[in-house]
Amino acid sequence: MSTALNANHLLYLLQGAGWTLGLSLIAFVGGGLLGLVVALLRISPVKLVRIATAGYVQLIQGTPLLVILFMTFFGLPALGVKMSPLAAAGLSLTLYVSAYLGEIWRGSIQSVPRAQWEAAECLALTRTQRMRLVVLPQAIRIATPPTVGFMVQIVKNTSLASVVGFVELARAGQILNNSVFEPFLVYLIIAAIYFSLCFPLSRWSQRLERRVSPAQRPADAVIAQPAALSIT
Repeated sequence: MSTALNANHLLYLLQGAGWTLGLSLIAFVGGGLLGLVVALLRISPVKLVRIATAGYVQLIQGTPLLVILFMTFFGLPALGVKMSPLAAAGLSLTLYVSAYLGEIWRGSIQSVPRAQWEAAECLALTRTQRMRLVVLPQAIRIATPPTVGFMVQIVKNTSLASVVGFVELARAGQILNNSVFEPFLVYLIIAAIYFSLCFPLSRWSQRLERRVSPAQRPADAVIAQPAALSIT
């Protein structure tokens, strides 16, 4: 590489940004699917299931993501499970995201007015039908703003994947800086790229929050009830 920052260096950083987005997508999809299971188990009628799931959430939330990355990348191979940097980073972020999204979605489900649950019971719907037809459609609307907001944290936390050798944006910047020796300029560009990725998500989350917040007023909850009851 040339020691002067040029277009090829910028292209290299953009390729790293592409891997950052890819890893963020893996973490969000995998963590979202597992997080939905966590959220549903957290409100299970079986007490033992609720306790076990709460323990999982507390364990993941109480452990730094960096430690989870080290345990996945260095610990699993000691048990005979080989992990590539991408697989280790994807698995670690999936576990991390699932704990937080699970709690976000659990809170959203439980914030649906109790009258909605009782009305569904009066219609003789099963628990699965109540969740699918009445509760979850309303919980999704409540959960969307914090979920989008948490996506910003996912994008930023992908930078920790560099510790296991995965070349995303932060790692690409480190490699580039070792070549051109211009840390201020290189990391200024990296910060600008992260900002361009995260700022639209932050603004989108704020707009969604303003749009959803009126629906959480008691009067609107009453208005929403006939719509929920009509899904039969």
